[in-house]
Amino acid sequence: MTEPFQTRTLPESVDAIAPDQSEIRFLVQVEGGSMVHCCLPVGAVSLAVTHRTVEEVWYVLSGQGELWRQQGEQQQIVTLQPGLSLSIPLGTHFQFRNTGRDPLQFIIVTMPPWPGADEAVRVPDYWPTS
Repeated sequence: MTEPFQTRTLPESVDAIAPDQSEIRFLVQVEGGSMVHCCLPVGAVSLAVTHRTVEEVWYVLSGQGELWRQQGEQQQIVTLQPGLSLSIPLGTHFQFRNTGRDPLQFIIVTMPPWPGADEAVRVPDYWPTS
């Protein structure tokens, strides 16, 4: 259970490295969901993953990139740019990359709250990683 009221400023330092290798800074969490700030450095490509139990919604703050997502036979590549919001439904395979000159930064809300590193399962990469 979380505190009844939470207020948090974006931390300067990284709190965790996500299973996909992006940089995570923890924000607030409630019983039904959690929020983090995600950053992918210039030139970086995440690892492709799918989630066991959570869904996500993203809001891009800054930078440029691309997101590949696939569920069953349906797949798409989305250009990530400031102001864009999108969903990662349960069971979606996804991978993202920074194609710009600045860090790619976005907010992620996870429902239910992120349970831990075992939540993400590696799937075959769409883009090669270094």
